[in-house]
Amino acid sequence: MSVAIVTGSGSPTLPDFESVETRDVETPYGSATVAAGRFAGIDVLHVSRHGEGHVRLSNHVDHRANLWALRELGARAVVGCTACGALDGDIPLGTLIVFDDLHFPANRLPDGRLCTWFDEPGAADRGHWIFERPFSDALRRALVEAAADAGVHARDGGCYGHVDGPRFNTRAEIAQLARAGVTAVSQTGGPETVLCGEAELPYALIGFATDYANGIMPTATPVEELIRLMGESTARFAAVLAAALPRLDLDALEPPGVVYRFER
Repeated sequence: MSVAIVTGSGSPTLPDFESVETRDVETPYGSATVAAGRFAGIDVLHVSRHGEGHVRLSNHVDHRANLWALRELGARAVVGCTACGALDGDIPLGTLIVFDDLHFPANRLPDGRLCTWFDEPGAADRGHWIFERPFSDALRRALVEAAADAGVHARDGGCYGHVDGPRFNTRAEIAQLARAGVTAVSQTGGPETVLCGEAELPYALIGFATDYANGIMPTATPVEELIRLMGESTARFAAVLAAALPRLDLDALEPPGVVYRFER
């Protein structure tokens, strides 16, 4: 039994992660590279979405391969980490956000296909994911409490907005998302949330505000500041994860909602 950690821009590795083995796992959706090892004294699986040197942009990430591989290797819960752009000017840059809602109306994978495991009509496991909130409350709670223990400023709650990359968004697009109640945006968290939900894997998503999205502030966040903060995100994520993971009871974790299946 393991906890899986998926990291994004600025975090190709986890500090103090004792990697036992890195392997390429073949899945029905392609190959995924997974590192298995120990972090904060527990068994952890790690996937870097973008890879060393950011070889994969957001539109190159194969979310289904990554999550299939993690589940195949025994992941019982998944925590995603993402650098993100804030849509609330009251959020200081460098803040962690432990999201509790999702804005992902397109529900599409980077290649344009619908974001679901249920591709085949008549498949025995097909179903509807029905939920009130898309993220695991127990995982969220552990992350929020761990951030307080680690002395890391974190916002408890917020709506994650998934946007298609690799470009950033226009002022008009950001204004529309802000009116919909989105707190922060990035380009990878939507598919992970949905696929974990359909796979009945408890999932939580934490963001690190590296910039203010277009039009939120009178002047744009300098790219140099965005890059600097992205570099700082790794240590902040690691501090919170190191405090959170040991306190998890994997046997007690439950996925949010239910998958109503038509054949059982």
